[in-house]
Amino acid sequence: MRAPWHLWLIGIVSLIWNGFGAADYIMTQIQFEPYMSQFTDVQREYFSSLPGWVQGSWALAVWLSVLGSILLLVRSRFAGASFGLALLFMAATFVHNFILADVRMNQIAGSAALWFSLAIVIVALLLWSYARAMRQRGVLA
Repeated sequence: MRAPWHLWLIGIVSLIWNGFGAADYIMTQIQFEPYMSQFTDVQREYFSSLPGWVQGSWALAVWLSVLGSILLLVRSRFAGASFGLALLFMAATFVHNFILADVRMNQIAGSAALWFSLAIVIVALLLWSYARAMRQRGVLA
């Protein structure tokens, strides 16, 4: 079956979107000064003090999302699974950041952090749903 035009559009846009997430992750992890200078000292301390399981969950959420976009573009049936696993790791990360952490993300970054995090989850849900629909239609093999 020929891939519909929207598969390429969504695949490319999702790769760019998830690429921004990957860039954020990398720059935060390596403490890239030009990037980190946009954060307050409290925010920098927050990121550097994340527990190991949160670091791992964040990494998996980011890289499984990127992988999902790539798998979508190569029309792999595993795109939906990759997006779905990314969602689970996003959920774990967000539960820590907004519920379990002693200092919560919204306390150091304001309500915009919560709204942006919700947007990330909504986009991830839409990508997961789209990949599943494309697999059910036989577009992804």
